[in-house]
Amino acid sequence: MDRTHRQITKIAREAASYVRTSMALQGVGSGEADMLHIIRKRPGITPGEVASLLCMDKAAITRRVANLVSKGFLRKEPDSADRRRSHLYATEKCEAVKDTKTDLEAGFYEWLICELDDKELETFCTTLGKLYQRSKTESRQGFPHLGKEA
Repeated sequence: MDRTHRQITKIAREAASYVRTSMALQGVGSGEADMLHIIRKRPGITPGEVASLLCMDKAAITRRVANLVSKGFLRKEPDSADRRRSHLYATEKCEAVKDTKTDLEAGFYEWLICELDDKELETFCTTLGKLYQRSKTESRQGFPHLGKEA
């Protein structure tokens, strides 16, 4: 039985919902935010590579790219060797959205823990740090203790 009742996941979903709602006010949808994140981390990535990473149809990615270019979040540059290919880059507007998303998440978590006393907060943060390190180590090793389906 799951003693945590998946509460970490449930809290993360609530935080994501808050961020999605707030980001929508800036003109960025949830799927677009994921795409912008990938492009920011991999400047010059092609739409086909984005489609592969997001497990999405290339036509859907092409539509999203056009939308994000028109909104000023991305710029698209043709490949110098093959004019049919293009490369995607984040704009300053995209970088500002990233900072906003980070600030929104931080604000949500600060609000969430504000009623904990000092001792509760210290215990919680220590435990959370241990859990994060354990999950990150497992992830970097390819999830060997969780089976191949993970």
